[in-house]
Amino acid sequence: MKINTILFFVFLSIIGCQEKEISSISEENWSKRKAVISDKDSLEYGKSYLSIYSQIYSVSEHKTHNLTAMVSLRNISDTDTIYVSQATYHDTDGTSLRNYFKDPIYLAPLETTEIIIDEVDVSGGTGSNFIFEWKIPKNCPEPLFEGVMNSTVGQQGLSFTTQSIRTK
Repeated sequence: MKINTILFFVFLSIIGCQEKEISSISEENWSKRKAVISDKDSLEYGKSYLSIYSQIYSVSEHKTHNLTAMVSLRNISDTDTIYVSQATYHDTDGTSLRNYFKDPIYLAPLETTEIIIDEVDVSGGTGSNFIFEWKIPKNCPEPLFEGVMNSTVGQQGLSFTTQSIRTK
């Protein structure tokens, strides 16, 4: 019985020490969404800012609580395809941490795709954000970028949302 207990705790410590992949850092396979945009296309350019919180303050300014963030990229047009050329993630100091795709991607009418910032990925801090650059056909609704932050600890749950604003 004693040996089984010891082996059980050794097994748990080995599993606990293994590094887990952080999906928010891993490259999504954006190649299936790759779009080629011709300079001859008469597309309207835009840029949007979205606030994201990978951490929030709890109790005081000296204690933070980690959050999972789902960044939702939405085409709200029911007729037109839109294009997103940049999705750049910045930390609290404004430093660019990563761009999620190298080539422009497309979103078909009413299509949504997501970027997930894992709860253990706190590189963005309490004031992280995204800058999105996009192109849409004339008279097409602008894309909608939303953030859904959440965390669950024990029986306590926390969630809230943010929406982007157009900056250009």
